[in-house]
Amino acid sequence: MKSGILLVLFSGALAALLCALLIPLLKRLRAGQYILGYVKEHEAKSGTPTMGGLAFVAAAAAAAAVFGLYADRHTLVAVTFGLAYTAVGFLDDFLKIRGRHNLGLHAWQKIVFQIVVAVFAGLYCYQNELTVFSLPLSKISFDAGIWTIPLVAFAFVAATNCVNLTDGLDGLAASVGFWYFAAFAALIFLAGAGTPLAGLCLALCGALAGYLLFNTDRASVFMGDTGSLGMGGFAAAVAAFSGNLLFLPVVGVMYVCSGISVILQVIYYKRTKKRIFLMAPLHHHFQQKGYAESKIAYAYSFVTAAAGLCCLFFAI
Repeated sequence: MKSGILLVLFSGALAALLCALLIPLLKRLRAGQYILGYVKEHEAKSGTPTMGGLAFVAAAAAAAAVFGLYADRHTLVAVTFGLAYTAVGFLDDFLKIRGRHNLGLHAWQKIVFQIVVAVFAGLYCYQNELTVFSLPLSKISFDAGIWTIPLVAFAFVAATNCVNLTDGLDGLAASVGFWYFAAFAALIFLAGAGTPLAGLCLALCGALAGYLLFNTDRASVFMGDTGSLGMGGFAAAVAAFSGNLLFLPVVGVMYVCSGISVILQVIYYKRTKKRIFLMAPLHHHFQQKGYAESKIAYAYSFVTAAAGLCCLFFAI
């Protein structure tokens, strides 16, 4: 218990320190976010430093090393996959900054990378017999066998894209991520599915808390695709490697809502030339309804925390 508390505090303090050091550097490098024109409420945010995800990803990875979590191979591999997605996000952000526009990697380039890494994750689970998954809100588990590969691969691709879509308001993706990883830390610990993986979740909680000091409304730095893709990779990895893969869409229900809202909006508009939501992803719909960014972020966090508690209730 004490080591877990120290892990959260260390990771949080390190993330806050890295943000404090990183923000002036990003400003000097003119690494500002270019805001899409159709989000009029965000025009004033154009030029806000981006790639802040480097701070919390680096803090969590460093904390895991300091506290000896890499002695567990699954934890080390989970961090490797998280860093892989962070790297492609960083490249995307870098190209946007260099080109002085909001277009980085082409969509096909990002999806190809995501699929390739996701398939490797599925193969890793299958080869290491991480094929037994628990069903949420029950005591039932099942062995997916060879189907583990496509199941895990789909989860990685879906998680990275849905987390990326949720990153659209100050403090939104990071606050939801905090409660997501807090819930998974508890689930993994209760199931005895690998304490080091629970420790990684705690490291990510601390790092996100430290980052949120600089990201709540009004944000001093954005996480960028560097952070959102990296966080999605970590979210999928801890779920898959702990046997709690199917808890991902339950605890991460708000990530799912972001993804589904975009899919429904696109399909409906192509067929009818009308829109279901005022704007997608869903958080922009609420913003168009007049809700403050902080209120939306709080609501998303509340639902995520509630979903996590429901899962814990049935797991105890």
